[in-house]
Amino acid sequence: MILAPTHPLLSKLLEGSPNRAELELKLAQMRQSSVKTEDLATAEKVGFFTGRYAANPFNNEKIPIWVGNFVLLEYGAGAVMCVPAHDQRDFEFCRKYGLPVRVVVQPLDAPALVAEKMTAPFDEHEQGRLVNSGPFDGLSPTEAIAKMTAFAEQKGFGRGEIVFRLKDWGISRQRYWGTPIPVVYCPKDGLVPVPDKDLPVLLPPNPKLTGMGESPLAATPEFVNTICPRCGGTARRETDTMDTFVDSSWYFYRYCDPHNDKAPYDSAKVAYWFPIDQYIGGITHAILHLLYSRFWCKVMRDLDLITHKEPIARLFTQGMVLKGGVAMSKSRGNVVGALEMAEKFGADTGRLYTLFAAPPEKDLEWSDQSIEGCWRFLNRVYRLVEKHAPSLRSVGSWDFDPKGMTDEERELIRVAYKTMRRVTQDFESRWHFNSAIALIMELTNEIYALEPLEQKVRPEIRKEVLRILTQLLAPMTPHFSEELWEMMGHDDGLWNAPWPDLIEGQIELARDEEVEVVIQVNGRVRGKLKVSAGIAEKELVTLAMAEHFVSQHINGKRVVKQIFVPDKLLNLVVA
Repeated sequence: MILAPTHPLLSKLLEGSPNRAELELKLAQMRQSSVKTEDLATAEKVGFFTGRYAANPFNNEKIPIWVGNFVLLEYGAGAVMCVPAHDQRDFEFCRKYGLPVRVVVQPLDAPALVAEKMTAPFDEHEQGRLVNSGPFDGLSPTEAIAKMTAFAEQKGFGRGEIVFRLKDWGISRQRYWGTPIPVVYCPKDGLVPVPDKDLPVLLPPNPKLTGMGESPLAATPEFVNTICPRCGGTARRETDTMDTFVDSSWYFYRYCDPHNDKAPYDSAKVAYWFPIDQYIGGITHAILHLLYSRFWCKVMRDLDLITHKEPIARLFTQGMVLKGGVAMSKSRGNVVGALEMAEKFGADTGRLYTLFAAPPEKDLEWSDQSIEGCWRFLNRVYRLVEKHAPSLRSVGSWDFDPKGMTDEERELIRVAYKTMRRVTQDFESRWHFNSAIALIMELTNEIYALEPLEQKVRPEIRKEVLRILTQLLAPMTPHFSEELWEMMGHDDGLWNAPWPDLIEGQIELARDEEVEVVIQVNGRVRGKLKVSAGIAEKELVTLAMAEHFVSQHINGKRVVKQIFVPDKLLNLVVA
């Protein structure tokens, strides 16, 4: 449990502590150097143990109470349950202070997580199932939230609640640059909106920029003085302008109908394109821009300008590029020039390195040595294709037939298909381009390990494997891959080729022959079993029950429930 430094219970919790003076000093320092909301993700995590414990109401487990500078009083009542295996800030905090990391969600499409070996949290919660969670094991996070909320309400220690993050928004600014606020002030009629026929209100071309503290528009009579649209008398315009966040809250709707001079946009055109399928942006945009764009969407919906409820279906927050531990920026003079990089290594090398150096949601620490490693890898692939391309140009495509393959051919094509399947998963569901590139590098190593290929692998299978290698590289290195594609004798451009896909027999071949399954008893890991991929639940239970590391914890008890995640997990609940 981690409390905000400003939590009202802290003074009481520190009463009677033998080192209270020391903790009070730390607390005062944390309060003085409070972390801004937009900096929570990147700020160094600082905290201390209060010496007190809380009880987890779900299982009465004793939980240490800490104070952390990244917890805000206005979020979660200033007290959050730490889940370090599945939250980046919690993970950094617990690793720094040597606190235990407990996996409570295991991924469905990746190897089972081992807390001691984790270098980053698994935060793709929807792609997993609960473990180490007692009666909630085996549920998806969405199912678990609903059932755990119902449990808390039934037992009387909690309830579900919708938390609104939107705060009051002052949109006016005393500056020239910005959209004029379309209202006038009339001595008779008061505040009067500018009629639609008189929109848009245009800024004057030559304002007086005096720097005297008032809006430049207030000192521009030809802009200020106007006629009241209601009574026809004299009136004055609003001289504040809207903050630019107002424009950024809806400008992307204008993209659908940019030349419309009668309305902001045609609702039918917006209905065709919206909601946006995927938004990718930095963490600095996640607080204001995206929050207010959602608010703006709902306002326009209430005005019957649109019919959808949300502007964006999915959000992906990308990390920042760092050099020397700080974000690259022109003001710091630490920017690596794209042209300089392209001239030295090639644009595709730079593209590959950027995707390989870190997961896209994490910050990337720039390294000249690492980009050279990517350059050497691409040269290695080029030499491989250059060697075999002359003998493969006239070879036709291979009609998949597992019969008659040698052991070397079967293993090589199996690794190629397995790599294709996993890279496709990384592209489509996880966006882990760095792990996709690592898989492609492993495939390249497997190909080199069988050299000389021409003595062990038929030409049509060699071309199939090199085709897959080239196509998998294409999204990251399009120019490089296009050249390899042409070298192998393909007449049509690679950009026009469909993404490689697996048919039924190839899918079977791509499956791992053996997998390691985590075995739990009552949610606690008791061991692991290597078994045939695709093993049935009943067979796995029989094998597990025969193992001493399982039987000693059952010891005559009855198995009341089995939680089975194929090829990943078996949890035996006993009573």
